[in-house]
Amino acid sequence: MTIETIGENKCFGGVQGVYSHAAESTACAMRFSVYLPPQAEAGPVPVVYWLSGLTCTEENFTVKAGAQRYAAEAGIAIVAPDTSPRGDGVADDDGYDFGQGAGFYVNATEEPWRAHYRMYDYVVEELPALIASRFPVDPSRAGIMGHSMGGHGALVCGLRNPDRYRSISAFAPICAPIRCPWGEKALAGYLGSDREAWKDYDATELIRRIRDDRAILVDQGLADGFLAEQLKPELLEEACRETGRPLTLNRRTGYDHSYYFIASIIGDHIRHHAAALAV
Repeated sequence: MTIETIGENKCFGGVQGVYSHAAESTACAMRFSVYLPPQAEAGPVPVVYWLSGLTCTEENFTVKAGAQRYAAEAGIAIVAPDTSPRGDGVADDDGYDFGQGAGFYVNATEEPWRAHYRMYDYVVEELPALIASRFPVDPSRAGIMGHSMGGHGALVCGLRNPDRYRSISAFAPICAPIRCPWGEKALAGYLGSDREAWKDYDATELIRRIRDDRAILVDQGLADGFLAEQLKPELLEEACRETGRPLTLNRRTGYDHSYYFIASIIGDHIRHHAAALAV
């Protein structure tokens, strides 16, 4: 498979790169970023996947989060894909919360979305296989994290694939998409009207169905304007309490939904993953 290098820059002793390839899952060109820490020069390193939120591309996290410093200290690679398929032939919508930039990390079953909107398969299957074949990472030591819509994606992909991801974390995730406006719009559009099918992409439902002992780390800003209507971390907390799932839910006074919040806390999340991926 051919990878196009968009750019590479030296960063904290490692290399921050941005790349593109023709993806089979989404039937279009997909961009992603990879940060390789300096330890990768000596051999494969653990890898953490970052999933971004609504309207974002791979660039938002790569430029704004400041994660490279912490990844270099921990010896961890970070991979950040785009949030959805894109291009002239890819279906789109006028709303910011549906269509291009809002793939919601599902495998769409409805027209006209099903031809390209298979972000779940892209994130879980195709991209990790590509990364493992082209970059010095150890796929047996992988974690996943994300923000907002990407926090939803990280929780869902992580929970459904305990054999692939040793560690899970999220910033301000959409915790119960079957019970919030963003999620209801996206899941109905991509998956149709059967609400039972939506449960495969709802973290609170998955926690009740999938049991293991991996601890989840979530940070939520209390000044987040989306907190009450869209994010609902209390429902995730309730599901974890009922099932005995280890959860650390940090409620951060004064922080909002922005990358200022993410940049302030990202070091804690890198260290969470580093501890889980150390052996």
